Amino acid sequence: MWRVLGPFLIVLSVFSGCSDAEMPGISVFSVHSDLNLGQDGWDADFTGYPASAEDSIAYELKFDYTTLPDNLGGKGLMLSGKNIDGHLFMFIKNKVTGLAPNTEYSLIFEVRAASNATTDEDTDGSPGSDVFLKAGASSTEPQKIIANGNCELNLDKGLTASSAGANMIILGNIAANPATSYNYIQRSNSTYNAPFIARSDSNGELWLIIGTDSAYTGKTTIYIRQVDVIFTVPK
Repeated sequence: MWRVLGPFLIVLSVFSGCSDAEMPGISVFSVHSDLNLGQDGWDADFTGYPASAEDSIAYELKFDYTTLPDNLGGKGLMLSGKNIDGHLFMFIKNKVTGLAPNTEYSLIFEVRAASNATTDEDTDGSPGSDVFLKAGASSTEPQKIIANGNCELNLDKGLTASSAGANMIILGNIAANPATSYNYIQRSNSTYNAPFIARSDSNGELWLIIGTDSAYTGKTTIYIRQVDVIFTVPK
């Protein structure tokens, strides 16, 4: 589906292939993923926990394309896990194709998710304030690797839950208001004017990654409902 927004041509629902609009001085296009309509090619994984099966069971890791809580309706991607040692990272990934090869893009992310996390603190920390929603992109596929007996991410997402890395930035925390039940939250790096820069590979491809990085040592369950990414190429 194509539509025109202002002076820029926007491409929607194009994870299977993207094209851009040549405009004087700038090129802009976007990808739009409405997860109520289907999984749309997104896959998921977890890092920041022991590699041995007997140790990882206690983390209660779960991913599913499923119905959202009753008060919201519709469908989305559910990520859930118990962050026992304070390092759990839960993420989804998808590949964008059809980009210009070896080209730097400026990315603006907007993620709509359902959360029931409060800013209140308990013995495990704050389920809302201590869990951060991160987004990024890389020409390298995001993957789980084994290092020093732990499952770790092969990309730089930041040294701590509250810090950015070379491959990911922070969109905000997952605190919902009110948090008595699941409610939608919307997070974007456009709110603080901080575009993320990523370079496509020689095939014109980039991997998108969205995830929660947690310093809260309790259980987190979040539903990703929609992802929009605007790509800009300065001329």
